[in-house]
Amino acid sequence: MWNPLLDPSIPIGTQVDQIETVIVPRARDLGGFEVRRALPSAQRQMVGPFIFFDQMGPAEFLTGQGIDVRPHPHIGLGTVTYLMKGRLHHRDSLGTDAWIEPGAVNWMLAGQGITHSERTDGAARKAPLSMFGLQTWLALPKDREEDAAGFAHLGRDQLPELEGEGKQVRLILGHAWGETVPLRMPSEVFYADALLQPGASIPLPDDQEDRGVYVLQGEVTCAGQTFEAGRMLVFRPGDRVSVQAGPQGARVMLLGGATMDGPRFIWWNFVASSREKIEAAKEAWRAGDWMHGRFSLPPGDDREFIPAPER
Repeated sequence: MWNPLLDPSIPIGTQVDQIETVIVPRARDLGGFEVRRALPSAQRQMVGPFIFFDQMGPAEFLTGQGIDVRPHPHIGLGTVTYLMKGRLHHRDSLGTDAWIEPGAVNWMLAGQGITHSERTDGAARKAPLSMFGLQTWLALPKDREEDAAGFAHLGRDQLPELEGEGKQVRLILGHAWGETVPLRMPSEVFYADALLQPGASIPLPDDQEDRGVYVLQGEVTCAGQTFEAGRMLVFRPGDRVSVQAGPQGARVMLLGGATMDGPRFIWWNFVASSREKIEAAKEAWRAGDWMHGRFSLPPGDDREFIPAPER
């Protein structure tokens, strides 16, 4: 029998439990440049291997202005900076000198230690610049934390794209929907950029253990609820889940993978499975022995660096 007190938009049965967590990112203003951090959060440290998820901008820089992230270290993780607008100059202690551009993937494996910088320099400052993107870190499995550092670049033409039924999807890392990015990853993972037309739906991969959706633009509906831009939804394992774009369409990032083999310690830019690994990296960076120590500075960007925090 129809119940007039039951709002048809309210999910019933198991639908109500499909969304395990809704994360509202913390916003920080970095001198006119806003960053929103969804991971780690009080509700969730990780979604699959994703342990850090920052939205950068959108921001507009005047001629002569831009981003200057000085050389700094990482251990125990892999990083991906993915841009929708703008470009960033990446240099690292392996000698890599590359530009990150919209739709491309720069995968930096920190392993036992790497130093890098990201800047908008040179010709990028000779005109106004728009910047909009995402920075993500992926924790490494315990047996891969001491791997040698590495770097790989894939242009947007090397990434699988799927299109149809009002969807344009670019797979950034891992495998999903029968497609695979030609880049070997240290653990099971998927990461995708999806542009949805009004009313279009996209299913999350049902062969991945941990799954989340970050609403980048527009709004989406899932399990009878509507979520605006700047929300991360984390779902229960095993459920068949999809999200539907609102009347203005939406752009969403889909992410996840295998649950990590235990929690991680995070200090500054270091991620590790033990406090001892963090302390060792901390002391190595503070020692500043760039010639013979654990860390070195990027060739071509070795005149300055970010000191380690005091605590």
